[in-house]
Amino acid sequence: MPALKNYNIFISHTWQYNIDYYNLESLLLKAPYFNWRNFSVPIHDPVIKRDTYVGKVILTKMLEQQIRPTNCVLILAGMYAHYSDWVLKEIELAQSYKKPVLGIYPLGSINIPKVVRENVIDMIGWRTSSIVSAIRKYSI
Repeated sequence: MPALKNYNIFISHTWQYNIDYYNLESLLLKAPYFNWRNFSVPIHDPVIKRDTYVGKVILTKMLEQQIRPTNCVLILAGMYAHYSDWVLKEIELAQSYKKPVLGIYPLGSINIPKVVRENVIDMIGWRTSSIVSAIRKYSI
C-alpha cells in the first residue's frame, strides 16, 4: 500500500468556544488512514494577550506562520464565528496564501454566519468521513 499523504491543517476556532475545536480534533485523530498535523494556535500559549495592541500583532504573526504551510484551513461555522474578528482574520490570511477554506457545520446547527458562508469553498457536515473526504479533495 502506498504511503499516506500527511495533511497540514489549520483549524480556526475561538478560544472561548473551544469544545467544538477539541471535538473536531478528536474526530480527525481517530480517522482511519488519515495522517495530519495540527497547525492551529493553542489556547494555552502564555505569550498572547490578544486584547492588547502588541498581543494582536503577535497573534497575527503567529496566525500567518501557522496558516502559510498548511494544505487547507477548516472553519468551525458556529454562530460565535459571526462575532469573532479573529475568524475573519484567519479567513483573510488563508485567502492571501491561496489556501482552500472549508466550513464545518457545528453538530446540530444549521445557521451559518455570513462571513463563513461567503468565504468557504464548501460546507461540510459533522461526520468524520465527510470532513476527511473534503480535506483530501480540496487540499493543495
